[in-house]
Order: sequence, then structure tokens, then C-alpha cells
Amino acid sequence: MSSGTCTCCYPYAAMATTLLITLTGRDRPGVTSRLFGILARHPLTVLDIEQVVIRGRLVLGVLLGSAGPPDLTGIHVDVGALADELGLEAEITTASGEAPGRSSGSGLSAAARRGRLHVTLLGSPLTPGAITAIAGQIAAGGANIDRIGRLAQRPLTCIEMDVSGADPAPLREDLARAAAAHGVDVAVQRGGLHRRAMRLIVMDVDSTLIQDEVIDLLATRAGCAAEVAKVTEAAMRGELDFAESLRERVRLLAGLPVSVIEDVRDELRLTPGARTLITTLRRLGYKFGIVSGGFTQVIGPLADSLCIDYVAANTLEIADGKLTGRVDGPVVDRPAKAAALRRFASLAGVPLSQAVAVGDGANDLDMIAAAGLGVAFNAKPVVRDAADTSLSFPYLDAILYLLGIPRDEIEAAETVEP
Repeated sequence: MSSGTCTCCYPYAAMATTLLITLTGRDRPGVTSRLFGILARHPLTVLDIEQVVIRGRLVLGVLLGSAGPPDLTGIHVDVGALADELGLEAEITTASGEAPGRSSGSGLSAAARRGRLHVTLLGSPLTPGAITAIAGQIAAGGANIDRIGRLAQRPLTCIEMDVSGADPAPLREDLARAAAAHGVDVAVQRGGLHRRAMRLIVMDVDSTLIQDEVIDLLATRAGCAAEVAKVTEAAMRGELDFAESLRERVRLLAGLPVSVIEDVRDELRLTPGARTLITTLRRLGYKFGIVSGGFTQVIGPLADSLCIDYVAANTLEIADGKLTGRVDGPVVDRPAKAAALRRFASLAGVPLSQAVAVGDGANDLDMIAAAGLGVAFNAKPVVRDAADTSLSFPYLDAILYLLGIPRDEIEAAETVEP
């Protein structure tokens, strides 16, 4: 046996000729079965197949191998006759030697050994200029786009590219700059089974799971909204110690009647797509956790209504039916959020590499860094720079696309009783 590729592992590697047959035109039932019925007349092996239908237009590509000289005339006649009958255009190209994608020595080519990646591109709208910029950066890095597919058309357009031969870190930086220039979002993730292994998602609450900042809603009733909002914003940018800033803001709430907590709960607005995200992933067996610098008295009932598995948040001290202006127990700050992620992962029996963390503020940074996938959602610049990927559109269910789940499957699942 030679020192090259083992043909018992890759039986098509030694094939002398490959043929690429492409059919294009108006789609109709039975095209694929008719084509393969024709090909079955010839001693060919199927190496690859790809089919896509866009607005009723079919593109079907089949890569075939032949161990010996194929009957090219017969194949051309048979495929051409079928194409004429179905009103399609047919193209057949041939190549000699090994099937593409294999080297003559160590198996995968040098470019492929550099890694395969998923590149997810989201826009509203998604313009040709944005795709040109992203594809150009991929090519400039010496990588190749092997496949492109659409995951969603509304409310965002989302396409996914399978890319080979790329160095992930510089590609992520290059694509992030191109995406920012064109007002779109882009995510670069490891290819293969990595995304399918995710089993836990842990989210921040204020301005992530919900559109509001709970403490700002309480402050409005205490008559100190402007003062509290200013401190909140500085804390989220990482300019103030979160624990001390929280205590400072809570002190301003002293004397509020406990009844305001229920009023604030009734005001909470889920971020668009939040319920879809949670419902879809729960159907797939995910566990969910929320970890918040907010307050259990407000978000606890919300978590129950959404069937969220794990909750970590601060607790407002109450005495004689009023807020005392103090927090009961340790503050859930930046280190505590990361600790909560680890605790939830342990309870779920999930390694951190299979956890997704989502947040928007500086106090989410440790949690985002610890997770297998860290997502900055409408986040401050310091968080966007640190996260694995960033989403700037206000739809929380866009996280599903990062996990490779297409919109049509999400909508199909919503019609089925859980």
C-alpha cells in the first residue's frame, strides 16, 4: 500500500474521471428522480449533490465519479434528452484525476486543513454591496465559499456560508469591519458539529430578554428616574463598579410601597423574538437560565411564565410594606454572573463549551467569555469587541440563526403542540 490516501477510507479518491452535471430552469416534481433514473444506466458513483430552488427556479448539481472511462457521448445524449423534455438547461463538465477536495498525500488539502467555518450574515435589508464586501474579504484571506444557503427572509434576511481554508481569528476581524461598514451583522463560528452540541443558553434580562431596565421603571415611581438612568448607563459602559452603582441606585428607591413591584411587572415588555427563541430551543432540549442585576421580585414571575429553568438575580429588602433602599444578600455583579453560568451548566450537566451566553453590558463580560458562544445583543462597544459575535438588530430569535436553525423550521415548529 502506498503512503498516500487510503482508498478503503475514500473509495472515490482513485477515480479517473469526475463529471459535474448541472440542471437549471423552472422547478417541477420529479426532476431529481428522472435525472438519477437516467444516470443509473451508466457505471457511475455519486460523490456530491446539491439542489436549491429560488422562487420556482431550480439549480441542481450532481458530482459523479467513474473508475474507468465513462461513456461521455451516451451520458450527454441521455441528459440532454431529459433536459429538452423538461424544458431545462443542462451542462456537463469533466475532469481527470482525483475527486476535488483531496490531495495526493495526506488527505485534505492544505486549505481545508486550516479549518471549515460557518459565516452567518444578517441584514435588514441585506444588500448586494454587503455580500460583495463579505465575499471579497473571504477571498482576500485565501479562503473559499463552498456553500451558500438562506436561513431567513423576515424580519431579517439571513444567509449562511460554509467557508474552507480560513484562519478564524483574522477572518472574524476582517468580516466584522466589512459588516459594520455596510450596516449588517456577521458571525464566524467553527464548522462541523460544534453548534449542534449547544445545550444551555443563559441570558441577561434588562435590555436583553426584556426591552426595559427594571430599576429605571422603579425609579420613575420614586421620582429619581434621570439620576438613576445616568448611573445605570455609566455602569453598563463599564465606567463604574456595578455592585456599588447598584447599591447607590437602590438607595434612591427607599420608601417606595411594595405595590409598585407588581405595577412594574405588568409593564415589562419582552424583546421581539424572545418567546420564539425560548420555545424553539426548549423543544430541542435546551435548558434556559437568566442571570440579572435586576430583582427577583420583578423577574421571578416572568421566568415562571416563560418556563425558564434557572434564575439568579438580586433581592430587594422590604420592611413594613416598603422598600428599604437596600439589597438583601450579595449583589449579582460581573463575577457573580459568570459564577451563575457555571452553576447552571453544572445543574444541567452541560460543559461550558456547550453553553451560549447573551448580554449587552459590561457586567456580562465574564459570562460571555466563559461560554462556548458569547453573543453581544444590541450591546455597548466594550461588549461587542469581546464577544464571539454581535447582533445589532432588535430580534432576539436571530440567535437561532447563529445555531443554524432556519426560519421555516421555526415556523413549522410553532404550529405543532409542544
